[in-house]
Formats: sequence, C-alpha cells, structure tokens
Amino acid sequence: MSSATATAALPSGASVLASFPDILVVPEFVFGGLVWILVASTKVIFPINQGWVIFVSVFCFVISTLLFLLYLCGAHGGKSAWVALDAFYQIIASLFYLSAAVLLANTTIQLRGTSLFKEYQIDIAAVVFAFAVTLTYVIHMVFSLLRWKSS
Repeated sequence: MSSATATAALPSGASVLASFPDILVVPEFVFGGLVWILVASTKVIFPINQGWVIFVSVFCFVISTLLFLLYLCGAHGGKSAWVALDAFYQIIASLFYLSAAVLLANTTIQLRGTSLFKEYQIDIAAVVFAFAVTLTYVIHMVFSLLRWKSS
C-alpha cells in the first residue's frame, strides 16, 4: 500500500518531497509552466480560449506553489481539514486543466491550414503539455481523495 493511503495526514517539511502524491507537484509545476509559457508566446487568435488557458495555468501554478510552501513550512499542523482542502483543490485543478486542454486542442485544430504555422506548432506542444499536466493533476487527485477518505 502506498504512503498516501497508509496515512491520512499530510506530510510536512522535507517529507513533502518524499511522499508519492505530493511529489507530483514537481511535474505539475514544470508542465503547467510550459503550458503557460507556450500559450503566452503565441499570437492571441481566440482570446476566450487562450485567456482561459492562461488563467488556469497561472491560477494552478500560484495555488500549487502556495500549498506546497505551506506544507513545507508545516503550517497545516497535521489537521484533517487540510486533507479535505488538498483533495478539493486537486479536483478543481483537474477539472480546470481538462477544460483548458480541450479548449487549447480546439484552438490548435482551428489553426491548422492557416498561415500561422509557427503558432500551430507551438500550440501543438502546448496541447501535449496541457494534457500531461492534466494527467498529473488527475493522478494527484485520486491519491488525495484516497487520503481524504482514510482520514
């Protein structure tokens, strides 16, 4: 049984980097940051789609960073309300990134065959990273929900 399901408490200090679901914050930072950079580096063709993707990537990056720092500092104090908060955030982040990845894929499909070939290539990379970060958030969500259920 993994450490996420064996204990119901959130780790604190350096053990955040040693527990399985919580270490997923590293690829979430990397892939989410790449989505943010790649989308920000293209021309704004469809403002509503690209705006939502930027909002989601910045929002999740900031909240993940805040939670990560709070867990590193031990600010949660081992209280079970933080386990529920973590699970709730992972659900929200997973749904947000899934919607952003689908909208970004739609934008990329609409760019195919246009004169904006460079933006099309950059958007393809952004779509790949958007679905990769969605997968990491979904995996993190599942293990956070298991931790919450056992608390």
